[in-house]
Amino acid sequence: MKFEPRTITLKDGRSCILRPTHPSDAAEMITYLKMISEETRFVLRNPDEVTYTLEQEQEILGNLLEDQGSVMMLAVVDGKVAGNCSINGMGYKRRILHRCGMAIALKKEFWNLGIGTAMITYLTELAKQIGFEQMELDVVADNQRGRKLYEKCGFTETGKHLRALKYDDGTYADEIIMIKLLQ
Repeated sequence: MKFEPRTITLKDGRSCILRPTHPSDAAEMITYLKMISEETRFVLRNPDEVTYTLEQEQEILGNLLEDQGSVMMLAVVDGKVAGNCSINGMGYKRRILHRCGMAIALKKEFWNLGIGTAMITYLTELAKQIGFEQMELDVVADNQRGRKLYEKCGFTETGKHLRALKYDDGTYADEIIMIKLLQ
């Protein structure tokens, strides 16, 4: 979905632009996805699982830009991708058209600057424009920083997926299900 860029001021005084992704962001997105996958165990993929070719990533970003039921947002600081977030409908059956899933990630160097809160706030506005009535997410149970952010932004815990993630070292992590009602 295309939407208007928004500039916010970070806690350290720098500007951050929240804008739609574009196919021209593909190379930087691939690098970014690998980096965040290395920085934290709280994302779904390992760095070696970021295997998109430049052309595949360009196609994905182009499709998302044209999809009126999805949003992919970048946070850009000093010309670099600091983070991304997205919402996607849960499916096309009438009984679930009111629901969307949300995902967000930030490079570690940009944590605690207000970017996450701003992105979720803007995503909430866009989700309402699309017609979604609730946003849903799963957060790794050990991710206290993420859980605190989501609660601050209006999400509530509604359940748990036991052993939702299995890491390469054989350990598991539970995920907490959180929902934010938009109406």
